[in-house]
Amino acid sequence: MCKVLSVIVPCYFEQECVPKFYEAMQAVAPQLKGIELEYWFVNDGSTDGTLFQMQKLQEQDPAHVHYVSFSRNFGKEAAMYCGLQRATGDYVTVMDADLQDPPDLLPKMFEYIDQGYDCVGTRRSDRSGEPPLRSFLSRQFYKLINKISETEIVDGARDFRLMTRRMVDAVLQMSERNRFSKGLFSWVGFKTMYIPYHNRERVAGTSSWNLRSLVQYSFEGIINFSTAPLDMAFTVGLVLSLLAFLGIIFLIVRWIVLGPVAHTGHTALGMLILFAGGLNLEFTGVVGKYVGKVMGEVKQRPVYIVDQER
Repeated sequence: MCKVLSVIVPCYFEQECVPKFYEAMQAVAPQLKGIELEYWFVNDGSTDGTLFQMQKLQEQDPAHVHYVSFSRNFGKEAAMYCGLQRATGDYVTVMDADLQDPPDLLPKMFEYIDQGYDCVGTRRSDRSGEPPLRSFLSRQFYKLINKISETEIVDGARDFRLMTRRMVDAVLQMSERNRFSKGLFSWVGFKTMYIPYHNRERVAGTSSWNLRSLVQYSFEGIINFSTAPLDMAFTVGLVLSLLAFLGIIFLIVRWIVLGPVAHTGHTALGMLILFAGGLNLEFTGVVGKYVGKVMGEVKQRPVYIVDQER
């Protein structure tokens, strides 16, 4: 009896990539012995022809191709969560439609699954073709988050991974609204290994990710999987308080020893007050981010809203 592999494909303005992705997967399918494919394309609010291409594929192959279309753009994390909820396969993989996640790695990934792994992830061994600044910031992000978080996130890790049903079920138990899937996949544990591969260019179209969105995504990951910013705010506040206390002691001692003296350095004092006030506002903002996350969870709004599904 064949087992089923559910292929989850989040899509945002991928009208050119969707048919190419399906063709590439169908070409690899014969190499997956005893595996039947189930596709879940998720249209994350695209306003181009992405949904139309999904509908065409579903009409051509209604037994295997399914699609969900959101009412607006909710983000890739929401699209991945939607696909995981609907996947019925014994195995589940998450892949980008632009073929930067190479389908020809799947046979090798299944070899490791057969060896007892619950998750076989992929990571880029190089960042060729990527802007130098973006590559540098990405490397620094992984270094930082692995220092301040108890959850390890592999440098260069992609969302592209092959998982067993029990691991997917464990991930779905975490129904939080603010999702950072790389961290969630790592947090649930299970036996995991990563396959390195060289970076690949998109087959068509342009990426919707820019430097600003990547920085924001990185910050979300830090907030979701580390309380280090809060600890740092407390530490800096404590140090400033101690310095202020020592400064007061110094002024008292000087007044006792030297007597009243003319006060100088008003500009320096003003700058110190401005500096301290700026730090206060900055760390209040950090605390506010965490409070905002809590508020979002308390509201219990849906992660996404479906417009069409088939």
